Amino acid sequence: MKPTLSIVVSAYNEEKSIGRCLASVKELADEIIVVDNESQDKTVAIAKKFTKKIFSATNQLMLNANKNKGFEKATGDWILNLDADEEVTLDLVKEIVSLIRSNPTSNGFWIKRKNYSFGKWIQHGLWWPDKQIRLFRRGRGQFPCVHIHEYIKVDGSVGELVEPYIHYNYETVHQYLTKIDRTSTSEAITLSELNYELMWYDAIRFPASDFIKIYFAQGGYKDGLHGLVLSLFQAFYSFCTFAKYWEMKKFQARDISLKEVSSELKNRKKEIQYWILTSRLNQSSPIMKIFLRVKRKLISIHA
Repeated sequence: MKPTLSIVVSAYNEEKSIGRCLASVKELADEIIVVDNESQDKTVAIAKKFTKKIFSATNQLMLNANKNKGFEKATGDWILNLDADEEVTLDLVKEIVSLIRSNPTSNGFWIKRKNYSFGKWIQHGLWWPDKQIRLFRRGRGQFPCVHIHEYIKVDGSVGELVEPYIHYNYETVHQYLTKIDRTSTSEAITLSELNYELMWYDAIRFPASDFIKIYFAQGGYKDGLHGLVLSLFQAFYSFCTFAKYWEMKKFQARDISLKEVSSELKNRKKEIQYWILTSRLNQSSPIMKIFLRVKRKLISIHA
């Protein structure tokens, strides 16, 4: 008997995207389930063109809980979880069909995600290959609902597919700013639950660390202006997380000397210089690499 596949999509005010998403899986799906999170636009009306299985849920901060509700409604042997701003390619459709018919031993599968931000495929930093567990056997996977950025937890082994799917991540600056207002709140709540001891220098270290990691260590600079802007946005996101946690702490006051702040900024400057040299190493001649390694070592010694 041919194995069946349920597509589960959770959506909130996604009238511009959900039609594209559902159209990409209509030939793949034996069943399409949409969990609507109190949308105020035409999301539900558009979804009705593809399925009658539309369920309402409260638009809560932990939206992964609503995705789990969709999983519970599914009847297929396998579940493919998508967000409304995602799209499955024809090559991935073929791979999924072939895979589930082969009766694989794994109960879940990682799938690479191609993130398009501001009109461009972002190929470095956090955004590629950005593997997500999205395909799993029904009853063998769900979100833990501990953190807003989490993976589906699968009971059993997890394999990996070859073909990626597409995520139209950010199409406008307004969309990005709206999203980080929600996600940074969730991050701050997580810090609170962990009883993280907030220090004044986290206001500098949180954003600086994220920018350095994404732009230099993960090669965000290779994506040109898009990479720079997105790395700075991620730094801003981290700063918002700090500020919201500080708000939860009732805006605790602390005297900070100019010397302390200057020292912290100098340390971050040295860290940036280190990563600039590290990034240049991969693009330099053998002789220049020797010079850059020595210069980088001097920075490390005096850090």
